[in-house]
Amino acid sequence: MLRLKRRREFLRVAGSGRKWVAPGLILQARPYVPGEKNATGFRIGFTVSRKVGNAVRRNRAKRRLRAVAHLVLPEHAETGHDFVLIGRQATLKRGYGALSGDLKTALKKLGAYHE
Repeated sequence: MLRLKRRREFLRVAGSGRKWVAPGLILQARPYVPGEKNATGFRIGFTVSRKVGNAVRRNRAKRRLRAVAHLVLPEHAETGHDFVLIGRQATLKRGYGALSGDLKTALKKLGAYHE
């Protein structure tokens, strides 16, 4: 999976206005524009704000999001999108099965899910 790393990439995804809020995470999605490079795959970025807690808690939430993303996205994410996964307070306490269900539901609601 290719990663989003620059702030402007995260802002571009947020600016598309397509997001789904689930109990364990928030998923933002932006489809590629025709002619954009890397239009055959998808890219993913992860972020957790200070509302979730100190650095230890934020890093734990990001690790959990990365683990769920590596399980779900290669199988079910539609190519040609940028995704940003945002951690929430519940990310730390929610089970992996519930988190993966949240991510699958978010992908379906945003029209970026395939079987």
